[in-house]
Amino acid sequence: MAARPVDKIFLSVTIALLVAGFFIFLSSAFGVAAKNVGKFDSIVIRQVAVGFVGGALAMYAASRIDYHFYRRHALTILLSSLALTLLVFVPYIGFNHGGAERWIDLRIITIQPAEFLKFGLIVYVAAWLNAFQRRIHSPAFGIIPLMVVIGIAGAILIAQPDTGTLVIVAAACITMYFTATGKWSHLAILLLVSIVALIGVAFLKPYVMDRITTLLHPGDFQGTGYQVKQSLIAVGSGGLFGRGYGQGVQKYTYLPEPSGDSIFAVAAEEFGFVGSSLLVVLYLLFAMRGLMIASRSSDKFGGLLALGIVILIMSQTFMNIGSMLALIPLNGDPLVFVSQGGTALVSAMFLSGIVLNISRKTQS
Repeated sequence: MAARPVDKIFLSVTIALLVAGFFIFLSSAFGVAAKNVGKFDSIVIRQVAVGFVGGALAMYAASRIDYHFYRRHALTILLSSLALTLLVFVPYIGFNHGGAERWIDLRIITIQPAEFLKFGLIVYVAAWLNAFQRRIHSPAFGIIPLMVVIGIAGAILIAQPDTGTLVIVAAACITMYFTATGKWSHLAILLLVSIVALIGVAFLKPYVMDRITTLLHPGDFQGTGYQVKQSLIAVGSGGLFGRGYGQGVQKYTYLPEPSGDSIFAVAAEEFGFVGSSLLVVLYLLFAMRGLMIASRSSDKFGGLLALGIVILIMSQTFMNIGSMLALIPLNGDPLVFVSQGGTALVSAMFLSGIVLNISRKTQS
């Protein structure tokens, strides 16, 4: 099948999210400057130089590389991403921030290897489901290998700890598996195992239980509840149309991470219900067009890969928004295309570039 131009609608929506994200990030960065003036320049420069410039190059390259390349090297990509993620535990290479070991210090820049692990898992599961599509209904070639792969990655992520990323990749992998098999019984087993595992993590990791308790008892604003309270105040004070761009108050002294995982609250305060709803609509358009590309892929691997990428990005997006609105426990994951974080932005743009490449070979 001859290659077509990339899907212009998907590309346009992605660019719209990036533009909106940049202006929201820029406004939120003034909240960081209020606490540390010297930090403002550094985070803006890193976001532009590493995130946007590096991300643009990554998205362009990914849109040009035939996505079948990832299928041929799926195991190597997975093992490399696992090894890179383990480096966060190596002294003088990995470093701790806020009680979590999630970053590698390369002296010039820092990277979060969990972003590479997300990609590695999605590619490997898509390649596995494609290679064994005739035998995938057998537990030995389907549900058991899936649980083993998620379990290995999960053990590394929980040790960091990074429960949010584990939930996100598990959601993407389970969705891909169910799409490939269509077996409700296997889906029920996977969901049951996931729930039991999360309950176990909640009892083993006090911070997880603290976040669940905060959600169940919203009147108790101690610990992580403080961030939730300040987020709700910011969202509520935005009203219908918001205070105006750059006019938000909560980002200066109250929101703990105004340019990080609290950035949706900054957007809601400054743009109000209407503006934040438009942002959500952009994400929904991104998802709808991405899923359409997945459904029209010329082969099963491309369809599963596009599906996994869309679910990965959207689950992280709505977990972030949901936690800021106190609909789900606080998870600490950034808002895709918007929050501070060069590695995360490059990763999101690279993944979007892969979907664009898949759109070149879709069926009419």
